[in-house]
Amino acid sequence: MMPWRLLKPKAYDAFKNMAIDEAILQSRICEKTPNTLRLYRWHPSAVSIGRFQNIYSEVNLENCSSHGVDVVRRISGGGAVYHDEENELTYSIVAKKEDLGINDVAEIFNYICRGIVETAHILGVDADFTKGNYKQCPNITIGGRKLSGSSQANRKGVVLQHGTFLVDVDLRKMFTFLKVPWIKASVDLEKIAERKITSIVGELGRQVSVAKVCKAVVEGFEKVLSRDLVEGNLTEDELKLARKLKREKFSTKEWNVNGKSNLTL
Repeated sequence: MMPWRLLKPKAYDAFKNMAIDEAILQSRICEKTPNTLRLYRWHPSAVSIGRFQNIYSEVNLENCSSHGVDVVRRISGGGAVYHDEENELTYSIVAKKEDLGINDVAEIFNYICRGIVETAHILGVDADFTKGNYKQCPNITIGGRKLSGSSQANRKGVVLQHGTFLVDVDLRKMFTFLKVPWIKASVDLEKIAERKITSIVGELGRQVSVAKVCKAVVEGFEKVLSRDLVEGNLTEDELKLARKLKREKFSTKEWNVNGKSNLTL
């Protein structure tokens, strides 16, 4: 088996981030690149919505526009997510299922999320894998509160799983941009959100650098995958495809609002 590739964190806008993830997926399908762990950040902050969600039901578009927050639709399922440019690290894994030795979607979630559980452990926090249900994708929790959420896309025997890791969290800012049914008033926000969501900084009670979290993520996945991750770069073909995907799909209203694209790969 080819060594796994590690793409160390860079920050892009939402449309390029999603385009890169799909470009890596397509490249792996064509066996042009190895299985890959990619770490990345968002600039500016963004909201991503799941493949089949209604953008108007999930996102406060007016607030996003006035604050310069990008809004993009993912190719993966799951719910709407606010990605803070300062306080979040995002990971994506693209791998052939046969290389993982797993075909069941739920088992793949479990396997990949073990890397994030191990990351939390390295940082000094005990976390748990929560299976999720038909409405929610699996996630990583600490004391029942969500630290990391993830979602998947599966194509031609290759899986893309990407997910968040909350270094710190500003709940009031988060719900300025997301619409959620359980928030009826500001008092609900303060009381309910704190019972549902946490962060590494919140759990440890001290500041943790994003660089330290990145190092822990790499160590966590190397342990779970039982292999070293070899630092690399996107190929020219991946970069070319990512530019095309950003321009013709992820930056378009037809995709982000209607979930439709005429782009064929």
